[in-house]
Amino acid sequence: MHYQDLIQSIETAHHTLQKRAISALNQQLVIRNWLIGFYIVEFEQNGEERAKYGENLIKMLAKDLTQKGVKGMSNSSIKDFRQFYNTYPQILQPIAIKLEGFEISRPLAGQLQRVENELISPKVTPENLLSHFSFRHFTALMRIKDPLKRAFYEKEAIKGNWNARFLEREIESLLLERVGLSTDKEALIANLKAEIETIEDTIKDPYILEFTGFKELATYSENDLETALLDKIQHFLQELGTGFCFEARQKRITMDGEHDRVDLVFYHRILKCHILIDLKVRKFRHSDTGQMNFYLNYYKNEVMQPTDNPPVGIILCTERGSDTKVLYSTAGLDNQVFVSKYLVELPKEEDLRRLIEK
Repeated sequence: MHYQDLIQSIETAHHTLQKRAISALNQQLVIRNWLIGFYIVEFEQNGEERAKYGENLIKMLAKDLTQKGVKGMSNSSIKDFRQFYNTYPQILQPIAIKLEGFEISRPLAGQLQRVENELISPKVTPENLLSHFSFRHFTALMRIKDPLKRAFYEKEAIKGNWNARFLEREIESLLLERVGLSTDKEALIANLKAEIETIEDTIKDPYILEFTGFKELATYSENDLETALLDKIQHFLQELGTGFCFEARQKRITMDGEHDRVDLVFYHRILKCHILIDLKVRKFRHSDTGQMNFYLNYYKNEVMQPTDNPPVGIILCTERGSDTKVLYSTAGLDNQVFVSKYLVELPKEEDLRRLIEK
């Protein structure tokens, strides 16, 4: 063996086994999330205590599991796990095989006969589903209510080895409907080319980070300019001395399997409310207010405490110093006294504009 052959052999072994490790990690995450859904449905259907918890079961689970240090157990995530099990009960069979010999597999034994009668696409076996799809794949697929339409995307994603991002894009672009209208259906599908997902992208997936317990770094979703600007804004607000308490940077909000991030989150101890700041390194777009309203409504419904005032949003837009725009969002603030008070307590628009331009 020549030296270059040695280098090539080591490099090939490294990348091959690295991919296998990531694939195994993804599969274990899928199994865990499916099991959580299974446990919840079994409790709801057969548990003696189910009536006591009722509709509050998900909220109680989210609260208690988070307190025990189990990451990724928000209300929306737990609802996704339950829907995952209800949509894909048939993958019980390969999961039971994977878990054979483990204590956690015992409750699955009584379910195998029932699942054998579930509708399964003749082109997609439960083993194929489990071996090819990450939880992000399953999240995209289970939003499709029509089983036949879902089966189409399952089959094509497995055949084309689509990554999750590509699958999401084809579902959103109505591939099935476009194929139905096309005169050359085979050519349309044959020309689809899924991009290769890097190991780095997979490792930075929020689901993977939560599952492994690794820290989700804010810099994952920031570029150098955003980082510098947010550093300045964060320092400026904390130096004001008017009640800004820093809470989070790049705070992730996950709904329906989609991840959004609020650039900066503060709690204002005088106003008794959260202040959400979103930075756009470009000109203002009308869609920015819709995105901020989504953040505000999420905090109002999921984070806000009974003694809190409704959250306030600030949108900062810039084109590297020109055309700077600062927009305060007062969505849902009916109390005019409070609106007047927060305008006094928050930094002046002119000061924020000068800070960004500087």
